[in-house]
Amino acid sequence: MSETLYTLLPDRAVIRVSGPDRVSFLQGLVSNNIETITARKSGYGALLTPQGKFLFDFFVYYQDEDSLLLECERGENGARAAELFKKLRMYKLRAKAELTDVSDDYDVIAVFGKDALSSLSLDATPGATAPMAEGIKAVDPRLPDLGARVLLPKNALAEMAAIGAQESDVETYHQMRVSLGVPNGSEELEIEKSILLESGFEELGGVDFNKGCYMGQELTARTKYRGLVRKRLLPIQIEGPAPDIGTAITNGDKEAGVIRSIHGNVGLALIRLERIENATDLRAGEAKITVLIPDWVQLPENAA
Repeated sequence: MSETLYTLLPDRAVIRVSGPDRVSFLQGLVSNNIETITARKSGYGALLTPQGKFLFDFFVYYQDEDSLLLECERGENGARAAELFKKLRMYKLRAKAELTDVSDDYDVIAVFGKDALSSLSLDATPGATAPMAEGIKAVDPRLPDLGARVLLPKNALAEMAAIGAQESDVETYHQMRVSLGVPNGSEELEIEKSILLESGFEELGGVDFNKGCYMGQELTARTKYRGLVRKRLLPIQIEGPAPDIGTAITNGDKEAGVIRSIHGNVGLALIRLERIENATDLRAGEAKITVLIPDWVQLPENAA
């Protein structure tokens, strides 16, 4: 029996960027290389402050020869998507690019489970993309273990049954995501505070160090080449009463990190790497905390 699950992601929005300058416009803003986005390859990137701090992250898809689609956070009452739309419009200036909120045209779906990619006839290459029922299917460009992202026209969910996928729920998906150590935008990244390389963007294919200038590039490059990553967003296992989000993780009498999200008995926390080396009693409130290091995470040689 196929182990393929799917869930609608209601907190996602879609913005279309069209026009002859769509690529060059985004290229000067986004952390990843927009020139690599094609009908066969989707991507993931972020928009930063001029000081290199996180503002928004999103997936980038090729829609047609004149348009790209940005799949982004919707936020409460659409607030996050509206903020991104406003920010992009502010930077558009004289670029020949048009912005359109097309969220009402699409369902955004996560397809996951052991057989997710084979059910969609996709290989396990990050970002590998193909058409699906007048929509788009793409291997998650961050990590193939997350499965795939699917953008379908509204009322086309029968396509999920056609590939043998069983409906799941959002929480099951997020428990899987968190256990793999992958952040979900502002749920775990602090707006105007978080740094991409502390949040796994290099390993998750969200930043290109060879593409040229983009907003916030200087701090991102300096963080990498000077070896300034001292904290990492990492998955944690929680034993005991679930602490509140924002609770400090302690190692004895020293703070070792802070909890950013919790889904079931797993979560994501921003961890001070020097404080978890040889740590035997990490706590958050009354809960025992175990820090997990996913295979894809590349820590400094002198870190845990």
